[in-house]
Amino acid sequence: MELKQFIKEYKSRYHLTNQQIAKEFGVTHTTVGRWLNGSVKSLQQETIDKMSEVLEFDVGSLLNGTAITLKKPILGIAKGGYDLFLDNNYLGEERITLEEYHLGDYFLKVTGDSMKDAGIVDGSLIYVKSQDTVKNNDIAVIQIGDQVTIKKYYQDDTGITLIACNPSINDVHYTLKEANDLPVKVIGKVIFVKNYF
Repeated sequence: MELKQFIKEYKSRYHLTNQQIAKEFGVTHTTVGRWLNGSVKSLQQETIDKMSEVLEFDVGSLLNGTAITLKKPILGIAKGGYDLFLDNNYLGEERITLEEYHLGDYFLKVTGDSMKDAGIVDGSLIYVKSQDTVKNNDIAVIQIGDQVTIKKYYQDDTGITLIACNPSINDVHYTLKEANDLPVKVIGKVIFVKNYF
């Protein structure tokens, strides 16, 4: 991939200004402008190293046209039900595309079928972005005390409702007091699911 194309895609994907890119990579905004107009065709190794550190992959290989393999960790198992204890066991890594790499942080392997109508079935890998808030009806990874579940999340003035995507599984509602006492808290948003058959 050419430097010009790489920087244009990066700028567009993350809605960054030349000044923001310059700050991230430790260069001037004029240098970023030269990258974008194609007047600079290669980078100093120090700049490549800084970009690789910031982006968490080998930018040099990408610019040289070498295939790069990007992976994110599979950090454990989460239940599509309500009664699995949080399991932080490292289960390996999952390949991911460059476009997907910065959308999330890790994968979890799902057990259970309470989210089957959302395409999340027993054995699915869900790609999760670590965050502590989601919008209503987003599919989230939710910690309930020392247990974790995957559900659609809904919060209003009465409390928090965890919504299953399987008609045979009941939704669960927690009052605001219950949600605070247990606690019930969002620990991530599901970005997408991978299913292998």
